[in-house]
This record gives sequence, structure tokens and C-alpha cells, in this order.
Amino acid sequence: MSVFLLILAAFFLPLFPATMLFTRLAVSTQPLPVRLALVVFWPQIGVVLILWGELEPGPILATWAVMSALFYAFRMLTVREVGRWNAMLAVSAWPLVWLYALQTPAPVDLVAVTLALTTAPVLMLVVHEVLVGRLGAAYTGLHGGLARDLPRLSGIIVVATLAAMALPLFPGFFALLTLLGSAPVGFAIGILLIWLLWSWAGARLLQGTVFGPRSGPVAADLTAPRAWGFAGLVVALTGAGLIWTGGAL
Repeated sequence: MSVFLLILAAFFLPLFPATMLFTRLAVSTQPLPVRLALVVFWPQIGVVLILWGELEPGPILATWAVMSALFYAFRMLTVREVGRWNAMLAVSAWPLVWLYALQTPAPVDLVAVTLALTTAPVLMLVVHEVLVGRLGAAYTGLHGGLARDLPRLSGIIVVATLAAMALPLFPGFFALLTLLGSAPVGFAIGILLIWLLWSWAGARLLQGTVFGPRSGPVAADLTAPRAWGFAGLVVALTGAGLIWTGGAL
């Protein structure tokens, strides 16, 4: 029974090749609320299975998780469509939960770290929706130099991308520090490489959307209320990360 639960959990805290199921669902055409629910609850099902089955991942599974996360972090460098880029980010972040589970943390801490690693995919989902709604497509390089004509839209892209890069103050930063705090040297090096690849991929995304010469059709910028609404979401998520995940350090 525990082996079956372990395999099932590997679909929800996805390890390659089980990651293909989530990525296919994540890039399919669905309303934004459905995609948000998918991103938020998908990894939590895996956490519930780990806690319910009292699963104890061994070093082999943890190594598999690091390799899977590294593979998709590298794939992010080659993907131009923001929705698919975000799916790669999610399946690169969630396998790291297996490394934390290896430390047998308290259930609330396991849930918190999983939510922290889910924050950036949630924000990038909103960015993808706005890009498609305003510009008709969400490809890096197709609509460049947005900072010049669409400052509010550019602002939410920058903030969401910084969260995807797991920079300080964002929940992903505290989650990675928590993982690094007690990870063996080999796993710690893997986590740092994944972090580096996320930063590299995020910089490439910003270069292909916000910065550079203006290209693409003219579009209306976000309204001030929508921009403030996104800012409120970011503040709420960041505050939760500081209080919950950051407090675990």
C-alpha cells in the first residue's frame, strides 16, 4: 500500500516522467479560476498522501527529485510561451518538497513550504492571463519593450518574475533557505543550481518582454484598480511567507 501511495504522490508532487500529466493539464485551455485551483491544490494532494501514508522518501527518491527539478529548470531556458514556462517552473519547484519530506518536518511546515513554492506559479498564471487578454499572445520576444508603453503591465510582469526567481522577501526564497538549512551537501548543490537556472530563465523572460526595443501591436495598459489588486495579492502572499515560512527558519 505504501508503494502505491508513493507512486501516486509522485504524480502530484511530480517527478519525471509523471510531470507530463500536469504540464499537459496546465497548458490546456481552461478558465483562469480552474487553472489557479489546479496549481494550488495539485501539489497539496501529494502532501496529503505523504502525511496520510506516513511516507518516508529515501535518498534514491530524493536524488530523482533533484534531477527532475534540474531538468525542468533547464527547460525553462528554452521555452518562450509564458504559460508553458510557468508549467515548467511549477514542476521544477514541487519536486523539492520531497527533499523537505526527507527531513520529516511537522505537517504544517510541509504544507507551508509547498504553498511557498506554489506562490510564483500562481502569480505567473495571472501574468499569462493578462498578456493574452491585452496582447493576444504570451510569447517572450513577440511583444518586447513593454515598459515604455505599458508600465503597469510591465510592473506586474517584473514582480511575478522576481517571485519566480525566488528573490528575498518572496515565499520561494524562504522555502529554498529552509531546504538548504539541513540538506546534505550534494542535494544543497543541486538546489543552488536549480535556483541559478530559475534566475537565468527569469532574466531571459524579462529581457524578452519588459526591456529592449518596443515591438508588437499597441495595446491598452492595465487599469489602476487591476494593478492595485495585483499589488494587494503580492503583499498578501509575501506577508504570509514572512509570517509562516520565514518564521520556520
